[in-house]
Amino acid sequence: MTLLAIFAKALIFFRRVIRRLKMYVLRPAFKRYGKNFIFDPDGQYTFHTIEVGDDVFIGPGAILQASVSGIIIGSKVLFGPSVIIRGGNHNTGEVGQFMFDVKVKRPEDDEFVVIEDDVWVGARATILKGVRVGRGAIIAAGAVVTKDVPPYTIVGGVPARVMKVRFDIETLLDHEAHLYAPNRRLTEAQLREQLGDYV
Repeated sequence: MTLLAIFAKALIFFRRVIRRLKMYVLRPAFKRYGKNFIFDPDGQYTFHTIEVGDDVFIGPGAILQASVSGIIIGSKVLFGPSVIIRGGNHNTGEVGQFMFDVKVKRPEDDEFVVIEDDVWVGARATILKGVRVGRGAIIAAGAVVTKDVPPYTIVGGVPARVMKVRFDIETLLDHEAHLYAPNRRLTEAQLREQLGDYV
């Protein structure tokens, strides 16, 4: 092994250590976070508006911003690289003013984004204000999510639409029984209501 290769390996190790230390220093800046929360410390976050559950991984290059409302992320959630979540928008409804000059927000300009438990968000996906992503859902890479995602569905495209449901109803009920306490499980009626024509 050449001296240059040894130096490169040492530099890679040093960069990893520094990134891990930065992550530990920045974690308390979040509004709330659970155990085993791993995130890219070089991502862009509005820390004070973001709540994160247990066992969450946010990949490199993330942009999670909600200046007025907030972003709530459940537990057991995975984000691929370069995921964007925007909890707000500009006020574009003022007559006689340039959008750049409008500083007043309307209630509909900023809305919470909720990512429930057991969600996987693929690389470069974008989730916009007011969206709730149901538990067990998968957001395909590059998708732009503009409306609520039913539980246990796979969505993709621009704008994102339901491509399929991960399991049939019986399997979903069995899946829920393995993962959640009885008071937290979705019932068959709830699943059928939320999944509608997709099952």
